[in-house]
Amino acid sequence: MDEHTQKQTFDGWLGRHRGLLFKVVRAYAFTPPDQDDLFQEIITQVWCSIPRFRAESSETTWLYRVALNTALAWSRKERRNRDRTHALNSEAQVLLPQSRPTHPRLDWLYEQIVQLDHVDRSLTLLLLDGFSYREMAETLGISESHVGVKLNRIKAQLIIKSQETNDHEL
Repeated sequence: MDEHTQKQTFDGWLGRHRGLLFKVVRAYAFTPPDQDDLFQEIITQVWCSIPRFRAESSETTWLYRVALNTALAWSRKERRNRDRTHALNSEAQVLLPQSRPTHPRLDWLYEQIVQLDHVDRSLTLLLLDGFSYREMAETLGISESHVGVKLNRIKAQLIIKSQETNDHEL
């Protein structure tokens, strides 16, 4: 694949699926500088993955797989380095959370999602984007029945937490 074709593919994917990438970033990185770092890492991996895309799955499934695998690897690396690094202030940020309107219910949902383990977090994001159980299983390398069991448990957990939150607000 020549670089021009790769750039066209990259620009098209980024234009069509930027929101998908932001969801993954928000679910795995919690501060604006970390979100910037993870977003840059994901788009770098997307760029590098384009020549390996064989259209055996949809581009959305492929991008989720690349983004989730990158986020998982980034999370592991960050955990190892967290004790050795100090937070840095960043003037320029790729993701500007203050520019997005706040939605308390959406913020609550993301707070709950980030508390899930990596597989459950990934499943939740895929569910929110309307992926089928088959697509989720393919993306994460687990069986469809396992996807169903895990999603039912996640939903039950979220319902309980939602009720607890509503009880505390009354």
